[in-house]
Amino acid sequence: MLRVWIRLFKEKRLKEKRQPNLKIPARLTMLSVFLAASSSSFSSDEVFNDAYKVSSSGNAALLDQYQYSMQDSTLQYYPEYWKLNANLVLQPAASIVAFARKYPDSAMAEKLAADYVEEKVKAGDFNSAVPVLPYVSNADDAEACAVAQVRASTGDPLALAEFKDKIWLKTDAQPDSCIGLARMMLSSPLLSDQDKQQRLFSLLRAGQMGQAFATAANMGIPISLTQLNQIQASPLNYLWTAPKATPQDYAYLIFAMGRLADSDLNNAISMVDRVAQGTPDQVQKYLYRTVAYVGGTTVLKNNFNPALPQYFDKSYGYPFSPEEAEIYARQSIRFNNWEGLIRAIDSMSVSQKQEDRWQYWLARATEQRNDSSSKKYAQSIYKKLAESDDYHGLLAKTRLNEGYSQFPKNYEPSNRDFERLAQDINFRRAFALKSIQAPDAYTNREWNWAVRQAYLKKDDGLILAAAKRANDMGWLDRSIYAADRTIDKHNYALRYPTPYKNYVVNHSQSANIDPSWAYGLMRQESRFNTSARSGVGAGGLMQVMPTTAQQIARQLGESYSSAALTNMNTNVRYGTYYLGMIQSQLNGHPVLATAGYNAGPNRAKRWQPASQPLAADQYTESIPILETRDYVKHVLTNAVHYGVVLGKGPQTISHFMYPVPQQF
Repeated sequence: MLRVWIRLFKEKRLKEKRQPNLKIPARLTMLSVFLAASSSSFSSDEVFNDAYKVSSSGNAALLDQYQYSMQDSTLQYYPEYWKLNANLVLQPAASIVAFARKYPDSAMAEKLAADYVEEKVKAGDFNSAVPVLPYVSNADDAEACAVAQVRASTGDPLALAEFKDKIWLKTDAQPDSCIGLARMMLSSPLLSDQDKQQRLFSLLRAGQMGQAFATAANMGIPISLTQLNQIQASPLNYLWTAPKATPQDYAYLIFAMGRLADSDLNNAISMVDRVAQGTPDQVQKYLYRTVAYVGGTTVLKNNFNPALPQYFDKSYGYPFSPEEAEIYARQSIRFNNWEGLIRAIDSMSVSQKQEDRWQYWLARATEQRNDSSSKKYAQSIYKKLAESDDYHGLLAKTRLNEGYSQFPKNYEPSNRDFERLAQDINFRRAFALKSIQAPDAYTNREWNWAVRQAYLKKDDGLILAAAKRANDMGWLDRSIYAADRTIDKHNYALRYPTPYKNYVVNHSQSANIDPSWAYGLMRQESRFNTSARSGVGAGGLMQVMPTTAQQIARQLGESYSSAALTNMNTNVRYGTYYLGMIQSQLNGHPVLATAGYNAGPNRAKRWQPASQPLAADQYTESIPILETRDYVKHVLTNAVHYGVVLGKGPQTISHFMYPVPQQF
């Protein structure tokens, strides 16, 4: 269509020379903006970047011109999307629905619908959001809670029940829409008095005064915000003389114990027996729960404390929230409290306890009972987990004394798979955006959406065709993303590529580290995106921090340049050198070094056991930072797979995960 415009424009210009007073249509005049930088081969897809630059200007007329110029483009819906999104909360629902119907099952239609619902909920306009709900199919947490609020406000009784386990007792940070949904739950007949008491205790334990005050008021318990503020200023003084006679008193006790544990854990541990004495059984249990939970979530400040699993044990019998059960489990893992771990897992929600990680730890705890039936049960769990090649599957293989030396045969996409790829509008949009170097936020959204749609259809062939094409064009991070998400047909060459192999192997050997480990870390850090840049400034394939690079350059006797991290060879050389350096500082242990690469070597060292060696899986599961905990699991899982890719013979995760020594 744009080529037609260009031809028409030239014809009009010729006529204009013959008829100087002839006016050129406004839309053709607008095309002159493009012609200055265009040739006869100009693609309408390429107009995207120009349109994107004005998308936030609010110039609807200009976006209309771009929309016309892109009507034959794979990316044609973007100007329409930007216009609707500019004043989203003011749009009628019919406009959002019309867009979703015009571009069905598309990434931006789904995003527009989800954002619209969220904006309408913020504005308190639930009714306007109702027609849009059917077009929200991949909501994040904030959007899902907004959808549930709309459903609940229009009489859907299941909306609140579906979210009870997810948000009712959650005290970690969560979106405003989820907090609003929890407020709606307060007046629901689905919630019992026990449910409300548990929420009140959880909020008091977490120091969330505003929500605790609202919950207490709903329960008829007259707590005072003024009193809560006074207690927060000096919780220890309050606890010495605190009354213990009424529900109001018990609320203040739990709040005070939580604030004391947060500011002075050792004093809270020394006080809790005295404070708990003479209180009702449920209050007593939750006072111990409060100290245990707060201590378990402040390890970065207070280090690990063996008293905490014991206090969790003392609190057993009062219902656990999902987050409390997880901290109970991790503290029990850290200190070999195997029976407590079984109780913690038993206290989890049904979906939570079925997760692979907790099934693995249930098996680890059960086999400690040392009777034949318990061991047989643990073995049955390991065998089921070992069918997978993820982290817990590899750990299970180790418990079964199994390893592996080759992947299943790779599925190679067929010609028919590639034909379907060429016809798939979702992947076409992603590749079109990549070809014109559009912003990653749009490119990756379209790619991830395309993979999701194919995954939902169980179309492994289409996914692997897309992964192969992305791999061939050097778009490795999205190729890996796709190849990781097949169900029955797999291609491990696409999942675990080995770019820059000579550099990685040679620099790893120079740093005295395993190349498969270096590859495993690199895959996790950047997915082999040489231009990757983190929010804190780490850059390149191995995400080396500039300050770290300067330190390495000094140690190597080199001058440092800010361009070093963008150079593939230098980035790999510095990254492997640093990994080898911190490994030597941390007892030569790959688990410690991997944790140290992510969180800093001093933290990794501080997390070592104090008195005796600790199994590596226990050390890893008790890492107090979620990002680092997951990072170690992913890197070492990758490393095992890369051992197979590099032909290093039978592989087992125990090669990296052997007992972690105590601090010296």
